[in-house]
Amino acid sequence: MDVSNIENIELSYLSIDDYEELKQIMIEIYSDKPGGYWRKEQIQKLINIFPEGQVVIKVNGKLAACALSIIVDYKKLGDKHTYKQITRDNFSTHTQKGDVLYGIEVFVSEEFRGLRLGRRLYDYRKDLCERLNLKSIIFGGRMPNYHLYADKLSPREYIRSVRLKEMDDPVLNFQISNNFQPVRVLRGYLQGDEESNEYAVLMRWDNIYYEEPTEEATIAKKIVRLGLIQWQMRSYQNLDDMMQQAEFFIDAVSGYRCDFALFPEFFNAPLMAQYNHLSEPNAIRELAKYTEEIVNNMSELAISYNINILTGSMPEMRDNHLYNVGYLCRRDGSREKYEKLHVTPDEARVWGMQGGDVVKTFDTDCGKIGVLICYDVEFPELPRLLADEGMQILFVPFLTDTQNGYSRVRHCAQARAIENECYVAIAGCVGNLPKVHNMDIQYGQAMVFTPCDFAFPTNGVKAEATPNTEMILIADVDLDLLNELNQFGSVRNLRDRRKDIYTLTRR
Repeated sequence: MDVSNIENIELSYLSIDDYEELKQIMIEIYSDKPGGYWRKEQIQKLINIFPEGQVVIKVNGKLAACALSIIVDYKKLGDKHTYKQITRDNFSTHTQKGDVLYGIEVFVSEEFRGLRLGRRLYDYRKDLCERLNLKSIIFGGRMPNYHLYADKLSPREYIRSVRLKEMDDPVLNFQISNNFQPVRVLRGYLQGDEESNEYAVLMRWDNIYYEEPTEEATIAKKIVRLGLIQWQMRSYQNLDDMMQQAEFFIDAVSGYRCDFALFPEFFNAPLMAQYNHLSEPNAIRELAKYTEEIVNNMSELAISYNINILTGSMPEMRDNHLYNVGYLCRRDGSREKYEKLHVTPDEARVWGMQGGDVVKTFDTDCGKIGVLICYDVEFPELPRLLADEGMQILFVPFLTDTQNGYSRVRHCAQARAIENECYVAIAGCVGNLPKVHNMDIQYGQAMVFTPCDFAFPTNGVKAEATPNTEMILIADVDLDLLNELNQFGSVRNLRDRRKDIYTLTRR
């Protein structure tokens, strides 16, 4: 399917109302196995006993993929079992007191393949496994290409060759790439699976956050992974050339299961090189003509790589005025704009740029976030307004030419984390652009700041990149720690304000 035609991707619980669509996809996929689809009463039973384990993905409202699973007490099953033993007696093996999430089905409609929907379903299962505090995810993985080599290789030799990339197996490769490890070979696992010679690979993903059940009260943690892109300024032949580099970084941070990718301010400035013969105001207005296409591309990448993308910032013309704007491209296909409110004296004097007038928070699938572009973070009123709206993570794309300019952004950003009891992530450009006027040098260092209290790093720095070097910075932040800080912190900057003396209001 053409990604540009996608308006919305939604992951939701499976409903019995979805059954007819579900049935048609199963008939399509299992066309060589008459009657090989799940009956309606079986689907209803799964929904009844474990609704969270049955999920679907809909693209533009049309059912595109599905994952079915149950919880089992694995020690009662052991490593030697068949698919029929797992699903016997209408899923009587399911128990809420079990310790393993067992995957009994994952499939994607042929119409929607290439959108990485399978990975999205696997990521949901991993999150569910962590949330339910289960030991692992286990399932029997098919080997659809094994029949081509069965006369030469044993199942064990075949698996080894696939792991060493000596041969290709689409199912096994996909599962290994999603961090599932082969445990053992299962003989006679799925009756009638001639492509696999009825063999399967027992695959397992272990939950590193698993804790043995205890009578003590525990708090569920919400961990968000941030991917910050420290972008090297370099020459690009055209927009496609630049977007290839952008996709490389998105692919990299997505591969580490990041929830957000943050690009810097004016990361697309190298495209101005071909307009260097023009005056600075005219050159940046030519650059603004690329913004819509870049945002469309970023939105497609957000969907394809299942990651929320903050596009840094770019020039944009509106009503014949020049603004500095960026977009939040969510992985569900939606997008929203943020604007730089305070333009620097240089931006106003050289480019004729003016500030926007909208300050707002954004709801995401990983909490409420805010975005302030570079200079804006040096005005403490703005993050405080966002904090009052419930902001938990503040993203700051920036572009600074000198180290002292960077220091202003860096220290103000860290102050905002302490003042507003939130995480602050900053990412900037590095390197030189000798063929672009007014953009010749850059200095930057991506960092993630935290409040300063016992649950956080003592210096308030969660992670930092190497200064002035092209790289990515990945860091996990725990949103529940912010709630605990607000209630029980050594100091409580938000709660202890003297609103009887002063208030902050917006016009």
